[in-house]
Amino acid sequence: MLSTTRRLPRVLKSPIFIFPQRLVASETPRACLQWRKLTTLSGITRGCVSPMEQHSMWTMMTWRALLSSEASAVEAMPSEAVKELYDRMLESVKVKRSMPPNAWLWSLIENCNNQHDIKLLFDILQNLRRFRLSNLRIHSNFNCNLCQEVTKACARVGALDLGKKALWKHNVYGLTPSIGSAHHLLTYAKQHNDVKLMTDVMTLLKDNDLPLQAGTADIVFSICYNTDNWKLMSKYSKRFVEAGVKLRRSAFDVWMEFAAKIGDVESLWEIEKLRSESRKQHTVVSGFSCAKGLLLEHKPEEAAAVIQKLLNQTDAKEPKIAVELQKLVSEWPLEVIKRQKEEDRMALAVSLNSDIPVMLSKTGLEVSVNMEDLTSKEGILC
Repeated sequence: MLSTTRRLPRVLKSPIFIFPQRLVASETPRACLQWRKLTTLSGITRGCVSPMEQHSMWTMMTWRALLSSEASAVEAMPSEAVKELYDRMLESVKVKRSMPPNAWLWSLIENCNNQHDIKLLFDILQNLRRFRLSNLRIHSNFNCNLCQEVTKACARVGALDLGKKALWKHNVYGLTPSIGSAHHLLTYAKQHNDVKLMTDVMTLLKDNDLPLQAGTADIVFSICYNTDNWKLMSKYSKRFVEAGVKLRRSAFDVWMEFAAKIGDVESLWEIEKLRSESRKQHTVVSGFSCAKGLLLEHKPEEAAAVIQKLLNQTDAKEPKIAVELQKLVSEWPLEVIKRQKEEDRMALAVSLNSDIPVMLSKTGLEVSVNMEDLTSKEGILC
């Protein structure tokens, strides 16, 4: 009798589910436990479990799945603000069965400060997409602005693998990738000289039919130049040209300066031909790159003519002119000589040592330049 009396309150406390035509009390805890074991599917318990119990159990399993794979000596945890927003949004779709306000999602994105925050962001995006599809019958993805903010947050905290997932046109997060989203990851690659990330992003752009833009070329060319990777520069420049991208002056400057730095005269003139088809006037950088190419061909008078033309279209006192002239004389010769085959270095050193002073005299500029003997520089013959 006593045992029956003890069980009675537990039965009375069991949750009641409301159905259209009847009230049904949930099963006893023992029977309920058995039903749970039989009805657990894909991490979501169905049957006699109340919505609040489902939410608690789902949250617990989610945390385990998200955090177990990234355990470390000092276990990092999501930011408090992100965790709170994540829980509120998850409760909204799992318990209340309603779409959370957009402001919550934007706030969550803005508050992401570490990779665990980003994991929660992607998890809630997947849940929102699922809810929109199953409950609201919305089959379209979120707009591209959301994807840009998501990849921006990924780049901010260094969650690069998840950021790259956002560039797939078919993804489980409801994201709509764009070239603007890719630019956030490429900018990160530029800041960190991360060639692998750049190549990964460029592959994703191709695989997911995202159109290249002039801004993409600016970032990619800069990474190739800063990492001294002419092979990748040649590969991607060809891809931009074939795609019909109208390159900016800044891209041509980097491309031509790189060609002149390594002494690839053939490529330099091909680039100059492309540049001249869309740009009538030289920039200071492209003009001096052509002058260097002419010096490599032992044409100091023509190199001087290019510089003179630059002086006519720009202010001779412009700081860039003086900077580029100084680089041509004191930095570029050694750089280009060291990149040549060992048997060709001395001949080029002798040529530049005599041609550069001739070029300077033909420009008519009164400049003070220390033209040291290149053939005596250490390393020329090595």
